[in-house]
Amino acid sequence: MPPVLRSITPMIPAGASLRAALDFYTAHLGFAVDWQTATMAGISRDEIAFNLVVNDNREWSENSSFSIGVTGLEALYEACRAIPARVGPLEMKGWGRREFHMIIPSGVCLQFYEQEPASSR
Repeated sequence: MPPVLRSITPMIPAGASLRAALDFYTAHLGFAVDWQTATMAGISRDEIAFNLVVNDNREWSENSSFSIGVTGLEALYEACRAIPARVGPLEMKGWGRREFHMIIPSGVCLQFYEQEPASSR
């Protein structure tokens, strides 16, 4: 039987403070901490997981971007508007996805999208 790729868990720069990153992801985005060391932590919410890694190289953070597919995009957008992050507008993109992005305190860009089913387009 051939091997099967089943999931991906990106390593996301946490900035210089793992504690501050964990506080942000848990308090504002609803993630849970699954495991933690002095310089890394695994977090998850619903069907996704990230590994946060301490890194004070702002350039790495500011060049990191992750697209996250969701259901209930409008409700998530409304909840995120109050988060201490730079939240962009919720809009339909030319490639057929409704989405918004946020730049979190570490500099990482999280893009949340909900794609219409092919039969609706």
